[in-house]
Amino acid sequence: MSHSWAADTKAFYADRGIGGALEPAKKPAIVVVDLIKGFTDPSFPAGSDLTEVLGATRQLLDVAREVGVPVIYTTIAFNEMQVQSLVWLRKMKAMQGLLEGTPWIEVDERLGRTTQEPVIAKQAASSFTGTPLASMLVALGVDGVIVTGAVTSGCVRATAVDACMLGWPVFVPRECVGDRAQGPHEASLFDIQAKYGDVCSLAQAIGMVREARVA
Repeated sequence: MSHSWAADTKAFYADRGIGGALEPAKKPAIVVVDLIKGFTDPSFPAGSDLTEVLGATRQLLDVAREVGVPVIYTTIAFNEMQVQSLVWLRKMKAMQGLLEGTPWIEVDERLGRTTQEPVIAKQAASSFTGTPLASMLVALGVDGVIVTGAVTSGCVRATAVDACMLGWPVFVPRECVGDRAQGPHEASLFDIQAKYGDVCSLAQAIGMVREARVA
């Protein structure tokens, strides 16, 4: 992170035992957070150009499919009543068009999603709030969660925090997450690394997936 405060804060945290390292997961799952057309198409109010994020995530997913590591997607989908009533959408009016039945809530086809890879619809930032994600991860017997997707400062961060609080080590490949603005993206990665998970490289995530125990 290029900001001058980052190095000082990192040293301050390290001196106080903040930002410890995690052991790689032996049986991970990959959660792809909201890489949907409403976030990957810059013509949509909440969208931005996430071409590089999609490409990196596709590399990771192709390896996961090869070795049998589970992949779970999330999308954001509202009905008309929720658009009128949810406080979140008063703050995030740019997302009011993420309506059930519209193309905007579909997973971006550049990820190559297969029919065996489930999509969970949510109406909150965290992929765990009001969804079956936690029970799915328990049923799969995973011992860690690789979190990818968008946006880093919103749903990715919220998902990482909740996964950690629910007891799963969290790994966030830097190349596989993106945001509408660089500042919130970098600050969120810094915060995740300090408190909630390990921010790793795509190569490290691929290595973890290749070495996974899938039986």
